[in-house]
Amino acid sequence: MRLDKYLKVSRIIKRRTVANEACDSGRVSVNGKPAKASLDVKAGDVIEIAFGTNTTRVEVLDVKETVRKDDAQSMYRVL
Repeated sequence: MRLDKYLKVSRIIKRRTVANEACDSGRVSVNGKPAKASLDVKAGDVIEIAFGTNTTRVEVLDVKETVRKDDAQSMYRVL
């Protein structure tokens, strides 16, 4: 699954366009490397997102095309 879509489906970022802009501006890295929105995400990847002065690190546990809002947090683990 594409990185921008994963960020939206897992509800780490609320809108796909915002996720796309974050990737394009270099604020998102996967496994320590800057990532583009089209990067394929798979289980075991570590995503790091810079929100202003805060940095969020999550590990991808599962990749699903659709998920209910209640189950979205089961797709990743905050590190």
